[in-house]
Amino acid sequence: MEGLSSETRAETPRVYQPRKPERTAFYQLLEQHFDDYVYVYEERFEPKAGPLRAVVRPTVEAFFGCGRLHGGFARLRCPSCRTEHLVAFSCPTRNFCSSCQAKRSVLFAEKLREQILQPVAHRHFVFTIPKALRSLFERERPLLSLLSQSAYESIREIFQELFQRKDLRPGAVNSIQTFGSFAANFHPHIHGLFSEGVFTPEGEFLPLPVPATSLLANIEERFRHLLLKRLRRAERLSDTFLNKLLGWNPSGFSVHAAQLVFDDEPDRLERLARYLTRAPLGVERVCINEEGGVEVTTPLQPGTRETVLRLDPLDWIHAICQQIPARGQHLSRYYG
Repeated sequence: MEGLSSETRAETPRVYQPRKPERTAFYQLLEQHFDDYVYVYEERFEPKAGPLRAVVRPTVEAFFGCGRLHGGFARLRCPSCRTEHLVAFSCPTRNFCSSCQAKRSVLFAEKLREQILQPVAHRHFVFTIPKALRSLFERERPLLSLLSQSAYESIREIFQELFQRKDLRPGAVNSIQTFGSFAANFHPHIHGLFSEGVFTPEGEFLPLPVPATSLLANIEERFRHLLLKRLRRAERLSDTFLNKLLGWNPSGFSVHAAQLVFDDEPDRLERLARYLTRAPLGVERVCINEEGGVEVTTPLQPGTRETVLRLDPLDWIHAICQQIPARGQHLSRYYG
């Protein structure tokens, strides 16, 4: 290929190259330590995280066959030259295999742009909760739906009050995420794409008269009250703890909304949609040190420095397995 011109290289067909996931530290750590993790789970992790969830073992086992011929494959043959390739099947896991999750994110972004979102400006919102509440959502995953509902209702109510009309609705797509930068702790929060305005029952779009960022303090306070009210109604908070949380200053809740995407920026909208549904941890960020421990590198972001987190292999496996959603649980919610 070195002696070919740029035109010839562009016309030369690419040869299929298998991913070879078994060569990654991510795969090797799971292959070497997952059975030990299951063996010690009850004593080491169950007191805090609850019993080992039924979805964990089949997810990891499916991942072991992802991109490898022993997990199943398709046989492809060119009808003209009769050249054949064996293409290994992918695994059906969610929020675990970074390769499969990347494919799912691309399809999700295309669907949003082409079928779901109206051609209006949308703003990226992020809703977070105090550390004191995170373990509650970790042990009871159905409560994550309350987190998404409260995020949408807080913005809907504030927008309605701004227009002084109860029949208006913002359009929104919420993504439930349970991981932070390292994917090493359970950190439930909401990433949402909200229309920078509201829709009437007739379908007319009314832009906000002020930027949504000027309403963040009101949205944050409404989000806090709605979520705590729902948790109390579900009998997951006592009156004493509820009043304690309401009295915190700062509250521990936060709402950010820095990014605004206009209707003439489809590529930027797709990139943001892929970010909302990205995998908890990319395989390239994991390595094994000389002592056999795990080192996870944070992704570089503007204004930040690359840092490395060092973990025991079993603690690392527990962290990534906690990001696996329950069977049938919808991580993307549509409103409006």
